[in-house]
Amino acid sequence: MGYEEQTVEKNIVFEPKKIQQLSEDLINKIAAGEVIDRPSAIVKELVENSIDAGATKIEVKISNGTRDIRVADNGCGIDKNDIQLAFKKHATSKIKTVDDLWNISSLGFRGEALASIVAVAKVTCTTRTKNAQNAIRAVGSDSVIEVSQVGAGFGTTFDVKDLFFNTPARLKFMKSDKTEFAAIQEMIQAIALSNPKISFELFNNDKSVLKTTGTGDLFSTVYEIFKISGRNNLVELNKSDLLSKIKITGVCSNPDFTRPTKKNLYIFVNGRSVKCPVILKSIDTAYKRTLPIGKYPFVVLNLEIPFSDVDVNVHPTKRELRYRNPNQIFNIVYSAIDMAISNLSYKKPEIKTVNVDFLTKTNEDESVYIPENYTQQPFIINKQEPIRQYSQDFEQTDFQREEPLQNFVEMSEPEQKDEIIGQYANTYIMIQKPDGLEIVDQHIAHERFLYEQLLENKDKNSQILLISEKFDLTPTDVELLNSNKALLQKFGYDFEIKDGNIFTFKKIPQMLTNVSLKELLANLLDDFQANAEEIENKILTTTACKAAVKANTKLNIFQMKELIANWRTTKNWQTCPHGRPISVIIPHKKIASFFLRQE
Repeated sequence: MGYEEQTVEKNIVFEPKKIQQLSEDLINKIAAGEVIDRPSAIVKELVENSIDAGATKIEVKISNGTRDIRVADNGCGIDKNDIQLAFKKHATSKIKTVDDLWNISSLGFRGEALASIVAVAKVTCTTRTKNAQNAIRAVGSDSVIEVSQVGAGFGTTFDVKDLFFNTPARLKFMKSDKTEFAAIQEMIQAIALSNPKISFELFNNDKSVLKTTGTGDLFSTVYEIFKISGRNNLVELNKSDLLSKIKITGVCSNPDFTRPTKKNLYIFVNGRSVKCPVILKSIDTAYKRTLPIGKYPFVVLNLEIPFSDVDVNVHPTKRELRYRNPNQIFNIVYSAIDMAISNLSYKKPEIKTVNVDFLTKTNEDESVYIPENYTQQPFIINKQEPIRQYSQDFEQTDFQREEPLQNFVEMSEPEQKDEIIGQYANTYIMIQKPDGLEIVDQHIAHERFLYEQLLENKDKNSQILLISEKFDLTPTDVELLNSNKALLQKFGYDFEIKDGNIFTFKKIPQMLTNVSLKELLANLLDDFQANAEEIENKILTTTACKAAVKANTKLNIFQMKELIANWRTTKNWQTCPHGRPISVIIPHKKIASFFLRQE
């Protein structure tokens, strides 16, 4: 069949259609779709209204497959003369003029929530102010409100029934009951974290699933919600900039306490839960040198910023923001987190405990915290720990036992003396601690020290190579090396390329001894594949890794003491630059319990 036979020419005549005003009911249902897209959106709007009303106790009850919602609070209530107006679209007590849009201090301000809810559900509001003798009950359905007087206590209770009963298309796209309730629970968790002074309780079919006491202590709230022992795993965030009037408060996790997803990044701006790429990027940048690939921190961060410097009037959900100076926000958040995790001294938080295969007998009442997402191989007493990654690091080198380690700084006696027992498998240094046995990976502990020395530009010395191996390069490799030559020279490297593709090292950092030049070149070429902003850090990491003492290297007691003393001086002592944990403590109680000792 030819092309001409496939096409049928049609004469389509477009006629103008009559423009008409939409009904109020249809307008409300369309608008409700922007604000109320699922049950959690209703909970969010009602809970935020409770917070704006000054409530110190908020109770949320979910039933009927998340289609029935009750939110009760002890806030200031709604005046009886305002109850009808409260359900009207764009009616609010929180702003009055256009200028107020640039000075929003409340969580709600659009006047859309109640009108949107009553457009898609059956709503009953019972409210009483402190000065009122009786409570007011407003019953609404399909945007029609009826008001009466009833007896009730102070505060406000909203009962939302049969959500989406009049919008079957929206009801059809609701997810499973478990999924919808999970969204509600996650949303309540976030709001509770931003309001530790408020007591929250969430019920699912009359069963309490979340409760906070409202003590005002964020560490306690984190424990009540997630059962995370905050004092051992989290560090406080507290930074102020007087010039810009910006303040950051909250908590962030130690680099050795990680989560498997980014879901545990809770960001608030002036108490409002938001999606903020600027802050998320600054958090990622602050942690990128200390966390393993695929692991993420736990962060609760509240940014207090002058209301005039942020625009929350971007989207009806109020979760998207615009900043007057986003670079300033990035920098202050980055510095707050970097300062918090860098200032963790050895004496502050306890190093985590892990599940140890040979220590299986424990008292039932013994409380030992083991992170759920901890992925390091368990320590096994009767065989060498398997090599997991970075296998090029574990080369045997000719290391003279009686000579001091290369690349170490001469130090006086460390402030905290370590009682070193010895080496295990010529790879791990064992240290007796008051509360247990500490085991340190000698290679990555040394690597962390050297990396921070390089980062602070304390070692730029080079060694000239009079004789060097020659390597054939591809045109791509030649281009990568030539384009990064200045950066390599900055860190003590220099090279020469002859005949278009014959490469030789002329200089390498002085700290690199007994290094395979072929592997060094391969690693540097891999480093150049990273993003431009990452290349410098990659070079430093490679240099430190190659210079560090290797696994399977026997050390004498002096060398072990020198290595540990230097490691103790580092800022980020928990992990190596690749993000691997450096040390672990096996509690004395756990060892004693295995041998049935009551100590």
